[in-house]
Amino acid sequence: ADAVAKNTTDADLKTMLNASITSSNLKYYDGIGDYLKYGYVPEDKSGSSVSKTLEYAYDDWCIAQIAKKSGDKNVENEYLKRSENYKNVYNSRSGFMHPKLSDGTFKTEFDPMDTHGQGFIEGNAFNYGLYVPQNVPEMIKMMGGKNKFSKHLDEIFTTEIADKYIEKNEDITRDGIIGNYVHGNEPGHHIPYLYNWTNDAWKTQERVRMIMRKMYSDGEDGLCGNDDAGQMSAWYIFSAMGFYPVLPGSDEYQLGSPIVKSAKINLENAKVLNIQTENQSEKNVYVSKILVNGKEVKNHVLKHSDIANGGEVVFYMSAKR
Repeated sequence: ADAVAKNTTDADLKTMLNASITSSNLKYYDGIGDYLKYGYVPEDKSGSSVSKTLEYAYDDWCIAQIAKKSGDKNVENEYLKRSENYKNVYNSRSGFMHPKLSDGTFKTEFDPMDTHGQGFIEGNAFNYGLYVPQNVPEMIKMMGGKNKFSKHLDEIFTTEIADKYIEKNEDITRDGIIGNYVHGNEPGHHIPYLYNWTNDAWKTQERVRMIMRKMYSDGEDGLCGNDDAGQMSAWYIFSAMGFYPVLPGSDEYQLGSPIVKSAKINLENAKVLNIQTENQSEKNVYVSKILVNGKEVKNHVLKHSDIANGGEVVFYMSAKR
């Protein structure tokens, strides 16, 4: 879906769509049958049920994008509806994505801090529960609005997670944690960029720069945690240049706070994308203005189509938020 959205593939769209439809309806595979039956994966039917539900809902959105590009409106609408299944595991009483049973009730013994046995794989409800990249505005509305959501994000970064909550999880280690935010494992990597959808986008800039300073170094053990599929490295490369793909399958990157003074990307089409920063320093972590090919960006979004043929992105940095 990302290749389709960014026009980086010449593969046959119908073939891609048919393959995606087939794989998304394999009822024997890891809870998909129950996902299709209930609209979510029940915890009493399949472990890590919330993670699976959230991932499948995002996958459905991706399939809808391929269908849209293919001109198949019926399939697009069907999968857009399926992509809203994340709502089925949100518990307004607990305020979290919450493991749900096949009888429609939520699991009674639930601790959103725990990374083991709570419906999530390699994470907890704080870190994995915000995985709705396909509709962040609706997720924020569902969770109480922009101000409440921003405070929820603050809590993730400032509330210390106790050792007892991570000791059974080999993929989460203390050196990759800031507060309760787990950067050392990949499911929550988009979280610092979610402030962009609130009234506190400056916090994205602040958090991203902090993570780059604390979680990465040029030593032998320069990466915190693991580097599954190269994601830990990719997060740094994107973030160091000032933008990040919160929603793969779309044409958009979320803008953050670049740490480089300048960078040059040689594109496959022989074009060059130049990243420049003005007033760059360790203290100047906030972005006062962004120009993309001479035009000012107002909404913290960089379009892939604006840089696919090269050009220049200029960040004007400041110590004032």
